[in-house]
Amino acid sequence: MRASFEKIPTEANTSWTLLNRRLPEAIPFEWHHHPEYELTLTLNSRGHRYISNDVALYDDGDLVLVGPNVPHSWSSAELIDPAIPHIALVIWFSEAWAESLVQLFPEMAPTRALLAAARQALSFSDATSRALRPVIEAMVEQDASQRLISLLTVLNLLSRDIAAQRIAVENARPHIVEDARIHRVLDYLHSHYAQPVGIPELAQMACVSVSAFHRMFRKHTRCTALDYIVRLRIGHACALLMQGNMAVSAISERVGYVSQALFNRQFKAHKGITPSQFRAQHGHHFK
Repeated sequence: MRASFEKIPTEANTSWTLLNRRLPEAIPFEWHHHPEYELTLTLNSRGHRYISNDVALYDDGDLVLVGPNVPHSWSSAELIDPAIPHIALVIWFSEAWAESLVQLFPEMAPTRALLAAARQALSFSDATSRALRPVIEAMVEQDASQRLISLLTVLNLLSRDIAAQRIAVENARPHIVEDARIHRVLDYLHSHYAQPVGIPELAQMACVSVSAFHRMFRKHTRCTALDYIVRLRIGHACALLMQGNMAVSAISERVGYVSQALFNRQFKAHKGITPSQFRAQHGHHFK
């Protein structure tokens, strides 16, 4: 299923957009993309979050930054408090706006690394979500100038979240501008994830020792290289399961597994269900 293009509305007196979305029945599956960054705080809702080929459960307080033109959607399963609606507080801003912000205000320099990481997508920690929830909720009632000040606060706190998790998405070239060595490694992994990959080979590519490579990779991705490869393989398997009728055994081989039993175990460990159950639950969205 091809993601539809969404035109983000902007007001004459603002340089970015805030949407206060309140849905009493459900958050519907709406597979789409747009050139803007999107920060979404989801409240009073549980369900599944789809970002490119990554599918994950979300709960109250889910806070995610999605990069430009990355297809995505949320799909609710239940309300937490039936007395109030599903709430999605969505902030959109352009790459040009973010770049001009960093250039104009040197104090916002840490935001550059945040946006580079979020060229794919980032899921923020519960602690950061709790800290920012009242700030983002208050923005709904603020005027344009107050909202801008609040957004700078939000970006500042997001850039300090060392526990944020990178979401590896399909066909996204990694943008790790602060270290060309890790950039080379991630670029290679995204192109060769289905092939046998050895840590010594990756360390040589990064021009460092194996022990230094482990430290470097974890610093930039917050996981091990092996974990990252598994996430790429499982993510691409999800995309194949959702978008076609290819046999599970064929998908297992396509994403790099020699053993289907290992594929099934790692898939269930990451997604909580088997590949066949995943297809039954999510495949209908993409038909």
